[in-house]
Amino acid sequence: METVKSIIYGIIPTFQPASFGRVYAAYGGVFIALSILWGWGVDKVVPDKFDLIGGMMALIGVMIIMYWPRV
Repeated sequence: METVKSIIYGIIPTFQPASFGRVYAAYGGVFIALSILWGWGVDKVVPDKFDLIGGMMALIGVMIIMYWPRV
């Protein structure tokens, strides 16, 4: 049953308007950063420098996706 839910979760966004892809990608980047913070604050797993660098790269990607000028 979980597999079916995962498949549906992945397919439903394909029916959204074209700009939804950018929002969905940005959500992914924010999710990565918040996951690192959650692990640090709640689970007491201290992120190493590679976790922090990866989280920053994800947030930079979000900024590019959302705010880079379109032609």
